[in-house]
Amino acid sequence: MPSVEIYTSPLCGFCHAAKRLLNEKGVSFAEVDVLANPDRKPEMIQRANGGRTVPQIFIGDAHVGGCDDLYALERAGKLDALLEA
Repeated sequence: MPSVEIYTSPLCGFCHAAKRLLNEKGVSFAEVDVLANPDRKPEMIQRANGGRTVPQIFIGDAHVGGCDDLYALERAGKLDALLEA
């Protein structure tokens, strides 16, 4: 299973929704709270090709995007394959 990383903020409802979906699927992930660790936000922006909002989700080397993108993959039946790659 590829590593999953998610950049979040505790004030972000979309972050909570994305983490909830990953937890429901039994996926372990590394979380980077950019509010508590503001020095990591430039790293997130660079990795996300300029994406400045949270969450920013990465599965392996792939940038998934945000919460809506994660749920779109799930609805399309593509999330499980990406998580198992």
